[in-house]
Amino acid sequence: MQYPEPIARLISSYMRLPGIGRKTAIRLAYFTVNMNKDDVKNFAQALIDVKDKLTYCSICGNLTETDPCEICKDPRRDRSKILVVEHPKDVMVMEKMKDYHGLYHVLHGVLSPMEGRGPQDLNIKSLLKRLQKNSKVNEVIIATNATPEGEATAMYLSKLIKPAGIKVTRLAHGLSAGSDIEYADEMTLYRAMKDRTQM
Repeated sequence: MQYPEPIARLISSYMRLPGIGRKTAIRLAYFTVNMNKDDVKNFAQALIDVKDKLTYCSICGNLTETDPCEICKDPRRDRSKILVVEHPKDVMVMEKMKDYHGLYHVLHGVLSPMEGRGPQDLNIKSLLKRLQKNSKVNEVIIATNATPEGEATAMYLSKLIKPAGIKVTRLAHGLSAGSDIEYADEMTLYRAMKDRTQM
């Protein structure tokens, strides 16, 4: 017996999400069927709003409702430091720590020859332009994940930035090898920031 078409489409949609297999997708689809209609409408609207109301900051590449983003516009931020992260979610994780008050730059990935992702596929050109335009920047902190791809990206960026006379540092490995910034607790991030090393 086949699922009714609306449920089959919903199952298929849930299966497109990372980490959601067929069994979980079926469970979520039937959970959705039993949800209050208003809750389903709000859920659907939230999905639409994420696509319609968000854009990437033209300065740092972070997700934002306004361009430039709130962090780039904030005059209280320390403009001498730029923290480079892989993804927009990493900015939110670092902000939760409440100890970093500089600016950010989001790469939208890391170098990965195996996946065919080179420097041209990352938000690197705009970082270099920012550094050329803003003479106040005296430190770039590279906070890519402690994976082979993250390390390779950090080394690549360091080689590009150092000749400009800007100090390049890397988060200390309070973060365990192979871990993602997204899953680190605030204390681990705090130690990693405090013990960052020059590259």
